[in-house]
Amino acid sequence: MNNLKTVALLSLMSALVWMLGWLLFGGSQGLYIGLVFALVLNVGAYFFSAKLALAMSRARPATEQELPKVYGMVRRLAAVANMPEPSIHLIESDQPNAFATGRNPKNAAVAVTTGILKIMRDDELEGVIAHELSHVRNRDILISSIAAMLAAALSIFARLAFWFGGSRNRNNSAGMVGMVVGLAALILAPLAGMVIRMAISRAREYQADASGAEMTGQPLSLARALQKIGTASGRIPMDVNPAVSQLFIADPLKAFGRRRPVGAGRLFSTHPPIEERISRLENMYYRI
Repeated sequence: MNNLKTVALLSLMSALVWMLGWLLFGGSQGLYIGLVFALVLNVGAYFFSAKLALAMSRARPATEQELPKVYGMVRRLAAVANMPEPSIHLIESDQPNAFATGRNPKNAAVAVTTGILKIMRDDELEGVIAHELSHVRNRDILISSIAAMLAAALSIFARLAFWFGGSRNRNNSAGMVGMVVGLAALILAPLAGMVIRMAISRAREYQADASGAEMTGQPLSLARALQKIGTASGRIPMDVNPAVSQLFIADPLKAFGRRRPVGAGRLFSTHPPIEERISRLENMYYRI
């Protein structure tokens, strides 16, 4: 269901980009321009997102001598998942957290904080690493990059549609309609793009939880790890660029005053509620 939801949301976002291309440039030409524009952005994200994510999170390469336990877990879990071993990076932060990035399993990286190494039991840390490897195996980083670029395309096209869409003659009724449509696009298109992008992010987190628990066969270990991370991340701040916050297993900016979203606010949350993720993992355990 998470995979089907992701496909549906990406399709909807792509359709919105094409629609704005039609509004801005007119006819099928606009659709093609919108498609090419989105593809160019996606190619850029495909090749450069990993390096940018590591740089913005201040992650540095770690040697096996430095993190022998993490290397051993990654090596073992990668063999179970039948995937190449990602590079391993370390973030100097007391907040327990981790993320994965890379356009495909052959060009992937996993980063962990010094904080997570201090508070996790071995089975809990293994659950976190399995979660991150699942992101890589499921191509979630690529999916998130595509969603981000499509959202950016929506925002840019909405602005262009407002200024140049519709009739260029603002003195007739058609011109006024064009202005109204452009104004609506300026407001609603970026908002719709953000809501869809956040929904995709939440769906991929649920899927990585499930895939990671299947990889280790210990869903309760990941549930305990999420509980520890959720509690600590609300107390311990982490210096990380907000642009990459959605990559982490839990919101790294929670300690800076991000309140738990409620009601419609959940539509703009990058991560599902920790309690809901734990509940799903517990249900998974009882079904095994």
